[in-house]
Amino acid sequence: MYHRARRSVNQTLRDGKLLFLTALLILGAYLMGSVPFGLLFSKALGGQDPRFVGSRNIGATNVLRASGAGAAVLTLLGDALKGYISAWGARALGLGPWECFWVSLAVFTGHLFPLYLGFRGGKGVATAAGIMAAWAPLLLAGCLGLFLVGLVLSRFVSVGSMLAAMGAPLGAALLGSHGPLLFLSLALASGILWRHKENIRRLLKGQEKRLALKGNKNQ
Repeated sequence: MYHRARRSVNQTLRDGKLLFLTALLILGAYLMGSVPFGLLFSKALGGQDPRFVGSRNIGATNVLRASGAGAAVLTLLGDALKGYISAWGARALGLGPWECFWVSLAVFTGHLFPLYLGFRGGKGVATAAGIMAAWAPLLLAGCLGLFLVGLVLSRFVSVGSMLAAMGAPLGAALLGSHGPLLFLSLALASGILWRHKENIRRLLKGQEKRLALKGNKNQ
């Protein structure tokens, strides 16, 4: 009886520590997701504030228009890395799949609704890619393929991004996932599509800007 009670107490303590660690990582992931790399790199490299240029978004595509290729590449890497580090870190610390799900969702939410910019952030594509790199590299590779197909055929980054986002849950299902990965891919896809609602309106009106490698604002 004594040993059973002791095991119960030890299990409760372990569960409490796991809950505390998970909550701490969720908070840390949200704050990391909130870091506006697009704005920081644009300012550091002497470019324009992306919040007042083009689509007024702090993501890599609009940073390309506002501040050039260098700032855009750094933004892409920074946004992807914060997703990867958060998701990989949670797994490395021994959290279970569902705890990792919430940490991954937190960094994605931080990017979409950053604390430091009044909850007005990016569209989440690069951050979602970083998350998927930690969860399912094969699924990420398939999504990147869909992105490139959409981009090459349309020359709209938004089309490639939305195509990749919609392909993620389907790919997860085809890989046999019916748990956290499937729900995570659905959540990421939903967030990306929702943040692209203005792009969808512009596409329907024929007003969406095509990718311009040299920052041509007429494209």
